[in-house]
Amino acid sequence: MAALWDLSAFERKGEYRLAGQTIPALFWAGVAARGERVFLREKKLGIWQGWSWQAVGAAVREIALGLDSLDLPPRAVAAILANTRLEWLLADLAIQSAGCVANGIYPTDAPSQVQYLCADSAAEMIFVEDDEQLDKVLEVRGQLPALRWIVVFDPQGLEAFHDPMVLSLEALRARGRAHAQPQRFDERLAAVQPEDLAILVYTSGTTGKPKGAMHVQTGLVSAVRSACANLPQFDSDERVCFLPLCHIAERLIGAYSALLSGATLNFVESPDTFAENLREVSPHVLFAVPRVWEKFYSAISIAVAEASTLQQRAYRWAIATGQAVVQRVLGLQPVPIGLKLRFRLADWLVLGNVRRTIGIERARVLVSGAAPISPDLIRWYLALGLPMLEGWGMTETCAHGTLTLPDDIRPGTIGPPAPGVEMRIDPGTGEMLTRGPHLFRGYLNQPEKTAEVIDAEGWFHTGDVGRMDEQGHYRITDRMKDIIITAGGKNITPSEIENQLKFSPYITDAVVIGDRRAYLTALIMIDQDNVERFAQEHDVPFSNYASLTRAPQVLALIQAEVERVNQEFARVEQVKAFRLLETQLSAEDEELTPTMKLKRSFVQKKYADLIESMYRAA
Repeated sequence: MAALWDLSAFERKGEYRLAGQTIPALFWAGVAARGERVFLREKKLGIWQGWSWQAVGAAVREIALGLDSLDLPPRAVAAILANTRLEWLLADLAIQSAGCVANGIYPTDAPSQVQYLCADSAAEMIFVEDDEQLDKVLEVRGQLPALRWIVVFDPQGLEAFHDPMVLSLEALRARGRAHAQPQRFDERLAAVQPEDLAILVYTSGTTGKPKGAMHVQTGLVSAVRSACANLPQFDSDERVCFLPLCHIAERLIGAYSALLSGATLNFVESPDTFAENLREVSPHVLFAVPRVWEKFYSAISIAVAEASTLQQRAYRWAIATGQAVVQRVLGLQPVPIGLKLRFRLADWLVLGNVRRTIGIERARVLVSGAAPISPDLIRWYLALGLPMLEGWGMTETCAHGTLTLPDDIRPGTIGPPAPGVEMRIDPGTGEMLTRGPHLFRGYLNQPEKTAEVIDAEGWFHTGDVGRMDEQGHYRITDRMKDIIITAGGKNITPSEIENQLKFSPYITDAVVIGDRRAYLTALIMIDQDNVERFAQEHDVPFSNYASLTRAPQVLALIQAEVERVNQEFARVEQVKAFRLLETQLSAEDEELTPTMKLKRSFVQKKYADLIESMYRAA
């Protein structure tokens, strides 16, 4: 792929020399080696402020000693209920440095969900972000007999609040500074062993109660070392941290990878300011879920639609030039000198501006994971002149498994296994199996569920159906439980159709239905911003989100997008009818996973009547 980018940027420039078989050992080795270099940055009052490795170490030490002063014993579980912010990582590193277990909880979880996760893990302490998250815990603490302490990151608005169980993070740090036996920190840190339970990561619970995946220290370290070897990162890199840290992907690919590589980790102010913060930081490596990559593409598509005729022509010419280069490179064909020169001109006139608009002009590589992404969307980013890699991993595999490589990108595949990862396809079912030191140690309190997914030879049954090509690249065709078998006996992969639908700037998500049915239908969630802009430009009256989804012009707009996608599939794979979800969904709604994907089984049950209407209409 050297026609698009400099592959020398991916060469290993020396090994990662931080010693240690545990996350705390790696962290403290980093503190000793990097000292006053900036490790973390956060934006406060409009100014980016840096924390050196020494400063982070001092804070982590104080928090860990604070835990000891509260008699939190080794191996006790401490939960963290907060949005992604610098204090989240401080608490995580302190909990593990004290020999305890960190359990992340999504900040969008309801009180009942917080109660279940804390009760199931027998959490003795919980860190909460602010008064809103504190209220959730106080509402259910009567059902949490193991809970002894609640620590608040941001106590603003709680000045008049007093509760013997609640203290601020600053108060906890003060207890650590005043600890009568500071040597206790070194004693507890030295006692942390590679096989100790390090973190709990709960699955989303789309098919029942969430399950707590148990990850041990050596598994986390193995995964992060392999990930950094597979995708070189350097201490000069800038990274952004914005996805939920309670999700295994941001924890490993973001925070822990920066810990090992020495990259500077920048915490966004909030999910709402992510786009602005991204442009300010302009990271060298950016990992995101497909929903984010789709939003960037949609924003550029709409901006181009609103541009002048000359600008539209320039954009189409530049993208077409980039696509021509991509086609030849992916086809292993030489790129003519004339096309190379044309691409450089396109990059100078248009493509560089697109990258700057998104905030990826300094990016060495883009990585997509956590859900399938449209191959066409990958090709669009390649046409911008940036390598986009697709990876595969799961909560149970430490977000680690496969990754396409910069010199061998094949849109539609998830690449070969990472170093140290074993994979194979079950010949009977087509299911992808994996094993290796990165694998979780089972589900907390659910040995029967563990036995269902890890066989006697140590292979983890992923539930993903896939195949491997002659070059060792894997391709996921679908989840085993999601494959549609029509009434005519045709096996259909709904994710391929859904990915193409989501490639539209007007569609955020879609669920294709048709198991044991005569034809396929779809439930579609519109992109509110882009559809509202369309309605305003075309004088379409609407009063709220629901009325927007009912407008005939909007239905016609989505119908055109569905017909465009249908042209790419065989007749039996085409969507014959669709309905728009009339509720504006957010991460707080049960229909969405924390990574903003529609839950297929839940959606099909909740909207059963709406689905039946598409078949009754026939």
